[in-house]
Amino acid sequence: MNRIEGQIEERGYWGSKAEFLLAVAGNVVGLGNVWRFPYLCYRNGGGAFLIPYLVFVVTCGVPLFLLETAMGQYTQEGPITCWHRLCPLAGGIGYAEQLILLYNCMYNIILAWALFYLISSFNYQLPWASCDNTWNTDDCVNLSEQNLTLNQTTLIHSTPAAIEFWERRVLSLSGGIEEIGKINWEILLCLIAVWIICYFCIWKGVKSTGKVVYFTATFPYVMLLVLLIRGLTLPGALKGVVFYLYPDPDRLSDPQVWMEAGTQIFFSYSVCFGSLIALGSYNQYYNNCYRDCLWLCLLNSATSLVAGFAVFSVLGFMANAQGVPIEDVAESGPGLVFIAYPQAVAMMPLPQLWAVCFFIMIILLGLDTQFVGMESIITSVMDMFPMVLRRAGRRETFILLLCLSCFFGQLIMVTEGGMYVFQLFDNYACNGACILFLSVFESLVMGWIFGAERMFDIIEDMTKSRPNYLFMLCWKYLTPLMSLVSFVYSVVAYKPLTFNRWYVYPDWAYALGWLLALSSILLVPGWALGRMCVGKGSLKQRWQHLCIPDTNLPLTCKQRAKTTQVEDLVRSNTN
Repeated sequence: MNRIEGQIEERGYWGSKAEFLLAVAGNVVGLGNVWRFPYLCYRNGGGAFLIPYLVFVVTCGVPLFLLETAMGQYTQEGPITCWHRLCPLAGGIGYAEQLILLYNCMYNIILAWALFYLISSFNYQLPWASCDNTWNTDDCVNLSEQNLTLNQTTLIHSTPAAIEFWERRVLSLSGGIEEIGKINWEILLCLIAVWIICYFCIWKGVKSTGKVVYFTATFPYVMLLVLLIRGLTLPGALKGVVFYLYPDPDRLSDPQVWMEAGTQIFFSYSVCFGSLIALGSYNQYYNNCYRDCLWLCLLNSATSLVAGFAVFSVLGFMANAQGVPIEDVAESGPGLVFIAYPQAVAMMPLPQLWAVCFFIMIILLGLDTQFVGMESIITSVMDMFPMVLRRAGRRETFILLLCLSCFFGQLIMVTEGGMYVFQLFDNYACNGACILFLSVFESLVMGWIFGAERMFDIIEDMTKSRPNYLFMLCWKYLTPLMSLVSFVYSVVAYKPLTFNRWYVYPDWAYALGWLLALSSILLVPGWALGRMCVGKGSLKQRWQHLCIPDTNLPLTCKQRAKTTQVEDLVRSNTN
């Protein structure tokens, strides 16, 4: 948008191609690559898990990745206004994606925990490597020192020092979500620091984000490479790698394996969140997003695979040192990042060095995803109200208000019962079923209502290369089918959330969880029904009107040629 009397600011573009690539890489390569993929791979058949994983990569991950990036680049709009312009009937998809991204801002608490661990790593002795601290109980056992003398019976009736540090020092864990308890002020200070960093990463839009990603998107790879080399040189590393990839073909008959592969792809590739639309919208119209997407998807999956070697080589060392099976030390999610890996690091020479490397990597991986998600939300709102928000100083003020709102909403997560609240958000508000549901409608709308053929023409016009026909097949048939089957199975196979395998949430907490999940799901049909009800004309006329794209969208070469032919025909008839 041009400046009006010097008041309205330009929307802006990426300063260079590298800024876009690094921003997208930082967004899609996140904590899920490190703490979720390796665990899912070993638990769901090892090397055999790569078969359903690759099936979902081809049928859902890459097609949706290209589709969303191209949508943003074509419309030059954020996720909400993009859908309004391409298919007004499907505007609810944009709102639902941004709501889920807003819920995802709650993951900043993970970065606060990681920052606390990073600070603690500079101690002369790692605090999770001993039982001589005020928070330790009589049942505490130091695995790094006594691993050769402990038997299985002793381990069952004791608590490792790393778990006591995590539960009693970091979380100050209460007895349940009913017992919120007091605020952990040290974690609160870490959370404040994380939000301040997020604010200054995005406060100037792509001008600041594009520069920050040069560091935040590349340095985690340096740390990952260092940890990979260190892990593979440890005794027992080979045992861990074999355990990670050893194929179990029998697991392929389990629908749960396929469903988890699908949800991992959606989270790992950041599709159906709207962030790819936002990032793509800052590209120049003729950027080759087709080639970019193929390379970025390859980078994402390769990072997940390599992270598995880094993680399981260390877990193999840990299992070898303790004399226990690897499945006894392999965990997913917070358990891997804040218990298993720190415990393994404590057994290495120079443990402080490896702890610092690991938690710097975790913070930067999570930070990229968080501030890019925030940028997507901000882009969406600013594109909805450009005359109000694209004035000098208003963007910074709006971002400050958004960050403060999210921060105050997170205060409950730094209390003694905060972990229970976090798990509720993680399992319901940001549930894989919500993303799968959006995927079904996104692919159906773009494949059938807007038209896969039209989207092909648009991509060809922008990139000067026509995508493989497989993408059209996916958008129209394979992606909605795979997403729908996975969504139905995830609902049918639903199990109520428990914490630490023993704590059962009260009924009101489950009701709140389902309310969070439905808040995004119901936006899609709710928006469509609302627009149909308030429209004018017959039902068919309303439907047709709401399915027509904005007439002010850029014309492709084919459309321009066709328009010219029509004009020439009209002119010749007139003469």
